[in-house]
Amino acid sequence: MLKITDKEFKQLADYIKANYGIYLKDQKQALVSGRLSNVLLEKNIASFAEYFNYIVADKTGDAVVTLIEKITTNHTFFMREGDHFKFFKEKVLPQWAGDSKTKDLRIWSAGCSSGEEPYTLAMIIDEFFGMNKKWWDTKILATDISSKVLEIALEGVYTNERIATIPASWKLNYFEKLEKEKSVLISKIRNEVIYRKFNLMDKTFPFKKKFHVIFCRNVMIYFDNKTKIDLVKKFYDLTEPGGYLFIGHSESLNRNETEYKYVLPAVYRKEL
Repeated sequence: MLKITDKEFKQLADYIKANYGIYLKDQKQALVSGRLSNVLLEKNIASFAEYFNYIVADKTGDAVVTLIEKITTNHTFFMREGDHFKFFKEKVLPQWAGDSKTKDLRIWSAGCSSGEEPYTLAMIIDEFFGMNKKWWDTKILATDISSKVLEIALEGVYTNERIATIPASWKLNYFEKLEKEKSVLISKIRNEVIYRKFNLMDKTFPFKKKFHVIFCRNVMIYFDNKTKIDLVKKFYDLTEPGGYLFIGHSESLNRNETEYKYVLPAVYRKEL
C-alpha cells in the first residue's frame, strides 16, 4: 500500500474541502491512503503528489468523481430511517394535499445515492394519492455528486435482498422480477424521479421554485460545522413556508444556528 505523507494529505484534504465540502480530519490519513492506493496502482501513479496533479489536470471530471466515491460511503437501503417515511406519509403529505391549490408538490432528495430514498418517496406518494395522482405534479428531484450511483439509480434495478425491507404490496405493485435474483422498478415509479448530478458546494443553486420537502440525510456528516451551517441556510431559503427538512439521525442542527424549527429527531420545519 502506498503511503501518503502529511503534506500530500493536507494538499488533497484542502482541495476536497474547498471544492466538495468534505472535511477530512487528520485521523483519516490512513483511511484515505488505504482507499486510494489501488487507484494509484491502476493508473501507474507513483505518489499522492502526482495523483493530486492528475486530478487537477483531468478535464473530464472522472478522476475527481472516483476520488469522492472512494473516500465517502454510499450506503443506503429502502425504508432507511423508516420513521421519517411514516411522518412524511401521515403528516407531510396530508398537509400539502390539503393546502395546495396548484397540485404541485416539490420534493428534493439531496445526496440521493443509488436511488432508494427518492424511489421510496415516489412509491409512498403513488400509494397516498391513488387515482387522484394524475391531477398532481409530484416529480421528485434527486441529486448526487457521483455519476456512478446516479447511473445505478436511473436503471432502478435492485437485488431481491436490497428490496427485502419494503412492504409486500410494493414488491407486487411496483417491481418486476428479472433474472438472477434481481427486480426492476416499473416505469411509472422510475419516471417520477428526475436525476441530476449536483454539487452541494456550488455557490448558487439553480432552482426556480422552492421545495415543500428537502431530504438531505447522512450527507452532512462529512462536513465541518461552518459548511453545514451555510448549506442549511441555503436549504432554508429554498424551502416553502411550512415546508420540511429531513436530515440523518446521526446528524443534528443547533437551534441557535438555524431558522428551522425542530419537529422531531432529524426533522425540521420552516414556519409559516
